Amino acid sequence: MRAALDACAARLAGSDPERFAAVMAAPVERRAHLIALYAFNLELARAPWVTSEPMLAEMRVQWWADAVEEIFAGQLPRAHEVVAPLAAAVHETDLPRAPFETLIEARRMDARAEPVADAPDRLWRYLADTGGALMALAAHALGQGALAGLARDYGTIAGAAGYIRALPALEQAGRRALPGSGADAVRELAETALARLDALSRAMPVPRAARPAFIAGGPARAILTAAKADPQAALEGRLALSEFRRRAALLKAGLTGRF
Repeated sequence: MRAALDACAARLAGSDPERFAAVMAAPVERRAHLIALYAFNLELARAPWVTSEPMLAEMRVQWWADAVEEIFAGQLPRAHEVVAPLAAAVHETDLPRAPFETLIEARRMDARAEPVADAPDRLWRYLADTGGALMALAAHALGQGALAGLARDYGTIAGAAGYIRALPALEQAGRRALPGSGADAVRELAETALARLDALSRAMPVPRAARPAFIAGGPARAILTAAKADPQAALEGRLALSEFRRRAALLKAGLTGRF
């Protein structure tokens, strides 16, 4: 198990530095659970994109769906370095099944190349089913299930920031990424996300014990603000925080519980 966790942590550090930072902010006894959860998310999110053939992509998503079903059925985990740690996290922290199913169905839509942005409400539902569901699971993994609703709401907003950063890749893949077109559509998404974030800030600060679930979204406000100011930069892949600003946002989130 230790080797599997180390492999998961290495993948996370290289591919998802914000969530890796969140792991390192968690109590030592909870880190393995977050590592497993975030490594699972990384593998599931990648599954629809490793091939351009929808049937093969959906088969990869289904593999993870089956693995999760087996975990909740109490079966022996599959021989995969993410599955065994994930099974331990599910059983040791009593993670709920519904957010996993929500995540999987959203990625199944990706695999089928189904439109997720043909209307604003559909895009926001997709963001809630991906970033929102994952952050809710992270709250549960920390023993903070009472804050799962707040985590889902904030994870949805943070998901919008991540989605904006992914716009060039989505466009290159031939996906209709936004309900509208051009810079105006980017600005509208960023403005809506910032308005939701301002409304959500009334429920903060987040209690210290729950903050590691939220920290990964720390840079969201800075990203959304930059996208609102220069939406064309988002479309062209020029929207990037400096390493200093990224680290500062993560540190502020961890210290203050405000986002």
